[in-house]
Amino acid sequence: MRVIHEMKLVGRLASGADEWSCPTCGRRIALRRPPDPDLTVLEPGDESAVHVGVIEPGPTSTAAVDKYGLGPVQEIPRPSKREPERTPAPTPDDADRAWLAALGIAWDGGDEAA
Repeated sequence: MRVIHEMKLVGRLASGADEWSCPTCGRRIALRRPPDPDLTVLEPGDESAVHVGVIEPGPTSTAAVDKYGLGPVQEIPRPSKREPERTPAPTPDDADRAWLAALGIAWDGGDEAA
């Protein structure tokens, strides 16, 4: 069973997005409503927990979670925290070096392109 945290609406940012915060783990998000919806994670908090937005916490919200499980929670894919793999720059072969030398460019910084 996944842990469920209730996020609370805490204010509106200068951008017009709503700021939501989880008092349990410290997760904070900026949520912009339609017509240009957007979600920006400000503080990740516990990324393994399911976060449910609750405007008025209390027995009603807890009862809904208990009765229906996760309720109308939409899993939002999160970008990976891993750095993307970088492909090393290709090294020119002899034909490329000859072409560069014909243009007066020395690939390795030597004098062969004179």
